[in-house]
Amino acid sequence: MLATYSREVYMARLIAFYLPQYHPIPENDEWWGKGFTEWTNVAKAKPMFRGHYQPHIPADLGFYDLRVPETRNAQAELARKYGIEAFCYYHYWFAGKRILERPFTEVLHTGTPDLPFCLCWANQTWTGIWHGCPDRILVEQTYPGYEDHRAHFDALLPAFTDKRYVTVDGKPLFLVYRWDEIPNVREVTDFWRTLALKAGLKGLHLVAVLHHKDDWNPGDHGFDACVRSYLRQRKDGFISWRRPVKKIYRYLERKSGRPIVFPYDKVLMDVFPDNFSDRSEYLCLMPNWDNTPRCGTAGVVLEGSTPELFRFQVRKSMELTKDTPLERRIIFVKSWNEWAEGNHVEPDLEFGTGFLDVLRQEVHTVRRGDPLP
Repeated sequence: MLATYSREVYMARLIAFYLPQYHPIPENDEWWGKGFTEWTNVAKAKPMFRGHYQPHIPADLGFYDLRVPETRNAQAELARKYGIEAFCYYHYWFAGKRILERPFTEVLHTGTPDLPFCLCWANQTWTGIWHGCPDRILVEQTYPGYEDHRAHFDALLPAFTDKRYVTVDGKPLFLVYRWDEIPNVREVTDFWRTLALKAGLKGLHLVAVLHHKDDWNPGDHGFDACVRSYLRQRKDGFISWRRPVKKIYRYLERKSGRPIVFPYDKVLMDVFPDNFSDRSEYLCLMPNWDNTPRCGTAGVVLEGSTPELFRFQVRKSMELTKDTPLERRIIFVKSWNEWAEGNHVEPDLEFGTGFLDVLRQEVHTVRRGDPLP
């Protein structure tokens, strides 16, 4: 399904990852204290070195609560205005137990907002790693078998059949965050596809989120495509994204009481592969990153991110995908609202709508009625 807008059309299908952890839940109350939400860490963040941009303070939408329908509607209106086709909601399923499900459940059941959506199964064990307790297991991700996979599919089916659900070639788009942790993943994806056909769907368009693998064929593992939500390994051996840095570099930074810092202008193009000839990969834009509100000196900072630097990423993504049919010209944005990781395009006091302005300016093309690209 291609999203439609009142007046404009866009040169790509922008889909923004969306974090739902902005409302209290009993589990977070128990683990981190009464009333804990993502805002808890955001609000207490402090600069850790000269010129460090912290805290990130939300502007237009404020410190919102996702239990409030008006908040969700305002987010959708903002996304639509700036050319984002859909939100990709993180979805948590732990062998039948769901967490942080309320915002999306209400979006699904109420029919509002009308912004398209898809889901990413964040199938990862929750630990206390970002809060100084790396050995503390909060919720373990397990895979008890095919009955659980069937129950999971049945729980997803109402979303897959919603008219707002994003499709590719008529098939619901579904992402899996940790594909390599699912036992017999190829058999599982085949099983899901069979269930989809039996349910009257055209199938599923399955996308794997990759971590640290550059020579990977999605089809070998039962996926249609992949997306990399990190920066690639740099030639100097340091990380670009969530990879080990040289030990001496990490040691010196930790000893100084600083997080690992990379200048954004030096790594902003590391979201792109050296050769983007494989159309089974979707690009993922990274406007900013700073997870020190969550993990202090254990964090990683892309320092000096600005909307104008981000513009280079957006233009490059448009150049690389210009020959891809519009139906598959999907570009992910990481993220809409991961505030405690300093990773958001929602407006803040520093840049306002700057990152959103860039998306609109670079991806917007013609008025309705003119031919599609």
